[in-house]
Amino acid sequence: MAEKQRVLIVDDDANIAELISLYLMKECYETKIVYDGEEALHVFSDFKPNIVLLDLMLPGIDGYQVCRELRASSQVPIIMLSAKGEIFDKVLGLELGADDYMMKPFDSKELVARVKAVLRRYQAVPAPAAPQTEQKGDYVEYPDLIVNLTNYSVIYMGHSIEMPPKELELLYFLASSPNQVFTREQLLDHIWGYEYIGDTRTVDVHIKRLREKIKDHDSWALTTVWGIGYKFEVKR
Repeated sequence: MAEKQRVLIVDDDANIAELISLYLMKECYETKIVYDGEEALHVFSDFKPNIVLLDLMLPGIDGYQVCRELRASSQVPIIMLSAKGEIFDKVLGLELGADDYMMKPFDSKELVARVKAVLRRYQAVPAPAAPQTEQKGDYVEYPDLIVNLTNYSVIYMGHSIEMPPKELELLYFLASSPNQVFTREQLLDHIWGYEYIGDTRTVDVHIKRLREKIKDHDSWALTTVWGIGYKFEVKR
């Protein structure tokens, strides 16, 4: 029998946390509830969750700080839960490394669907491959950069770079069509799919993360085309 996937639920509202746990247990997930950020950080390494559902408004250490600290050592998927609906809050959550953002109150079926969707993306990604010179499968190669979609690896300046799936897929998509400009809407459609519930700022956040990891090269760059979108510019 396959091992149950583990969900860490971090929410100081016991009623909401227990309701979420009930929904997920019906779908055969193993759940653990904690009620504050400090406890979440304490139990994370022992529980080893496959995904974290993280409320923003927590006593003591808030959800933003928990997300920041988890991201410093782990790529585990994180879905933020919040009653805050401002674009600023969503963008901040994504910039800190969250994979999705859900508004309270939420529909139970949508919550389960989001959990399944995020887990599907991460389970499809093998462990980062060691740097190698010979590449197989679908990949693009430029000076000091190899992006391999088959084994989800990025080699930059001779070193493997860890990257969440959507960042890698976005980089691969742009690099596969050098010097072609894509609007944010086109990138959302190609990378996240038409079912994605979000806005074009999601693309901006992921481009920002990519630029933090992959600096512009003498031969190529991730370029903003103002008023339109982005392109992977190959310098001739």
